[in-house]
Order: sequence, then C-alpha cells, then structure tokens
Amino acid sequence: MAVEMKELVAYIAKALVDSPDDVNVNEIQAEQTSVLELRVAKDDMGKVIGKQGRTAKAIRTVVNAAATKIKKRAVLEIIE
Repeated sequence: MAVEMKELVAYIAKALVDSPDDVNVNEIQAEQTSVLELRVAKDDMGKVIGKQGRTAKAIRTVVNAAATKIKKRAVLEIIE
C-alpha cells in the first residue's frame, strides 16, 4: 500500500509541473507514519505550492485521506 501513496504523490505532482521528469518522491517509512518527500524542479516549486500554499494543502489533504483509508499516517514534505 505504501508504494501506492508514493505513486499518488508523483502522479499529482507530474500533472501540475512543466518538467514532470524532474519530479522525485522519496518515502521514509516508520511504524505508523510515512514521510513522503517531494522534490520538483526549482522553476516548478511555485506550481506545486500554489497561491498561499493552497495547492500544497490540497495535495496533503488527498495524501491524508489515502493514508487514513489504510489506517496509517502520512506527512508530505515539499523539499527545495
């Protein structure tokens, strides 16, 4: 199931950015929590974060909903 979370974040990010080849999602697995690190090209950072962080918040909401469904906790970090 954890692989699906990683793929979900990658899919959403690739749909938003101009350089989908530069999208990289790394997962750090703990017992009940997954930390998903999202890296995109520097030029695409604004597209992923959005105005006042709205896009990033929406992505985090989707990730949390998917994590709740599999009874886990997920944290999305957008790394520059």
